Amino acid sequence: MDELIEEAVGRVIDAMHENLGEQMTLDDMARTAMFSKFHFSRIFQRATGISPGRFLSAMRLQEAKRLLLATSLSVTEISHRVGYQSVGTFSSRFRGSVGISPSTYRRLGGLTPQVCGSPRRRHLTPIRPATLRGQVTAPHVPAGLGSIFVGMFPDRLPQGRPVRCTVLNRPGQYELNDVPLGTWYLLGCSAAADRDPLIPSPRESGTGLFIGACGPITIRPETRISPADLRMRPMNRLDPPVLLSLVGLPEQADGRHVVSTRYGQEWAGLGREPVRTSPPAARQSRKRTCS
Repeated sequence: MDELIEEAVGRVIDAMHENLGEQMTLDDMARTAMFSKFHFSRIFQRATGISPGRFLSAMRLQEAKRLLLATSLSVTEISHRVGYQSVGTFSSRFRGSVGISPSTYRRLGGLTPQVCGSPRRRHLTPIRPATLRGQVTAPHVPAGLGSIFVGMFPDRLPQGRPVRCTVLNRPGQYELNDVPLGTWYLLGCSAAADRDPLIPSPRESGTGLFIGACGPITIRPETRISPADLRMRPMNRLDPPVLLSLVGLPEQADGRHVVSTRYGQEWAGLGREPVRTSPPAARQSRKRTCS
């Protein structure tokens, strides 16, 4: 990426960190980046994978999660601190991205009972069963990884429940079964084994976190097996915060592979320029490796 663009986007992200409780418009961001509004939106999307507004929203929710666990402030006070004028809007956004209400998140200490559990509501049912499988690698993680979440989402910024997901206890083979027709994004996230379990501030939210992303991946009626590898890499300042609660991922992996389920812990925060892939021409698609 061009160094000038990375520096400009970084300045805007720093300004977001410093003004989470203030209203920050696209014009404000473009002035900070010293680009026109139209050009700024394009370079920000290219650098981070998502729009400036969605990036800021993820940062606000990350700070809200930290305040819920680290302070005794009420949900209303926290919503105002992170820039929401309506506590109802804040609670709705929080639930939609994290999967539970702010008060429940606080009561559970930031953890949820299951990451990939049984379905609780209607979801997409595959017309014909397709399988997504591949290898998760972590070539640049000296301290090793904790549990690794791998999930499929309809968007490069994961929000709401994963279409399919699994949890591994170490890098290796994963498999997602009964993948429905459509175009999806595969996302992985893990924390270094020695990472401090306390929720960090948004500025430090990537410290010790590792991510991988691949997509778009298209599942067609003729698709039976679609191979896709994930290469985990350290998060950097241009990656949106990960709202998934990584601490307390269940140690349910058996060997190298965990049987996948249709639902999982809701999370958000990964977004990078998608890796374009070729549509499957036969029952088994050509293998792809993404990071």
